[in-house]
Amino acid sequence: MYKGIAASRGIGIGSICRIIEQDLSFEAKLVEDTEAEKARFRKAIDEFIEETFAMADDVRENIGPQEADILMGHAVMIQDPAMSGEMVNMIETGQCAEAALTAVCDMFHGMFSGLEDEMMRQRAADIMDVKVCILKKLLGIEDIDISKVPQGTVLVCKDLTPSMTSQIVKENVAGIITEVGGPTSHSAILARALEIPAVLSVPGIVDAVSDKDTAVVDGTDGEVFVNPDGDVLSKFIIKREEFIKKKEELKKFMGRETLTADGDKLEVYCNIGTPKDAKKAMECDGEGVGLFRSEFLFMDNTHLPTEDEQFEAYKEAVETMEGKTVIIRTLDIGSDKDIPYMDFEKEENPFLGFRAVRYCLANQDMYKTQLRAIVRASAFGSAKIMVPLVTTVDEVRSVKKLVGEIKDELRREGADFDENIEVGCMMETAASTMIADLLAKEADFFSIGTNDLTGYTMAVDRGNAKVAYLYSAFQPAVLRSIRNIIECGRKEGIPVGMCGEAAADPLMIPLLMSFGLDEYSVNPVLVLTSRCIISKWSKAEADALAEKVMAMDNIEEIMATLKAAAKE
Repeated sequence: MYKGIAASRGIGIGSICRIIEQDLSFEAKLVEDTEAEKARFRKAIDEFIEETFAMADDVRENIGPQEADILMGHAVMIQDPAMSGEMVNMIETGQCAEAALTAVCDMFHGMFSGLEDEMMRQRAADIMDVKVCILKKLLGIEDIDISKVPQGTVLVCKDLTPSMTSQIVKENVAGIITEVGGPTSHSAILARALEIPAVLSVPGIVDAVSDKDTAVVDGTDGEVFVNPDGDVLSKFIIKREEFIKKKEELKKFMGRETLTADGDKLEVYCNIGTPKDAKKAMECDGEGVGLFRSEFLFMDNTHLPTEDEQFEAYKEAVETMEGKTVIIRTLDIGSDKDIPYMDFEKEENPFLGFRAVRYCLANQDMYKTQLRAIVRASAFGSAKIMVPLVTTVDEVRSVKKLVGEIKDELRREGADFDENIEVGCMMETAASTMIADLLAKEADFFSIGTNDLTGYTMAVDRGNAKVAYLYSAFQPAVLRSIRNIIECGRKEGIPVGMCGEAAADPLMIPLLMSFGLDEYSVNPVLVLTSRCIISKWSKAEADALAEKVMAMDNIEEIMATLKAAAKE
């Protein structure tokens, strides 16, 4: 048995097909005809962009807009003058196209892969995918055609890149196993979108197996079995049938309210990253958007997005949701993000530095532009403003003051907007937990970001393997923080939601129900699963479990108790 990271739920059983990395070595020779070399380079780039756009169109139609945007990001990346321009400059000095491409991509890869932020490390992986695709064109190497694998295939590779995933015929691939990647990597996102069981980060798996070996991929528990004996195979065939049956049962929750076993109404919202993701939220029956990350507008741009550019993006999401609430988080970035036009100063510890609301309030012209765009978009549906990384009450007051000024301006201009647009807090710092009672008097709502709340509360870098064992929302300190935030919100009569990954965790849901959480914001594909879990718990049952868990002082005992009580 091989252990890895559970990235896409389900049981896959099939015959292994290994995707062996091709030899992309070349001789870094000097060229004399630099114009001809630049033309050869541009031809490869143009072909790559054309093919990427075509793949993105297919992915958008067959998988979804968020997954298509991953591929579109590759095309945008190579067109960035900071990248392609530097490659052309190197060719003009006599470097061959292959050497220029490799040197610049490796430089950017090194820059991004060294950052702590998971999104930035994923960008490093995207750069390598772009490099490989264009290098193949320059070297005249044909891509491996994954679309032709037979039904019942388990793909085994070092990494499943977006360009490879776009070729997958969903019906033919039973499972995916890779040597690298995590739960938030693009390979994981794409596997989940395709609903193919996947286990990632299995060390040395490509060399450890052979083509035609039988493999069992347990994407729920992160386990892989190669050439299992009859008993193991029979066990997983039964598990697969049970999983398929449960998946079918989820369909009965489509179009229904989110109700507890007692009939109390809760809400399951969706987390989205682009306006197009709102369509996926609607398709998956989300009751609103609990987190719309606005960073994409700034990161996928070569200039500070204008008010109208932002307005159109927010308006699209708000209109798509047809009157359902859309909570838009204002800019949540700092010097950990390499955005040249924003001129962030490098900091020793950017996650404890000049970022998010701190940066925004110090750059009020830029911030007012974003806030104006959100307030204007509120005229087209239900929009709310969420402030990230709050640590003081004054930060919330300052944002509300800016929103008040913007309302006055828009009234004078005769523009429409929601006069009662709400301003809420992202509760994700230890400070916000400690003053949750004070913040609840100023904010219109709370949304708990468990990913960062866990990191800040436990003083843990989740990218550091040596302390990763401490990174869990089930740690007693984090559970107490969550309970306190919800209690303070309820005492002041403001709604409390959660937009971190824990909101969709079947083990966490009964605790959140007991604490009194109103809104659970999850990945769109987990809406029905979350609604189903909520429907199985009564308040009395959840309270009894929470009372038991909150008296425990270690995560091992907590997890064992929650697993024993689980209702999946």
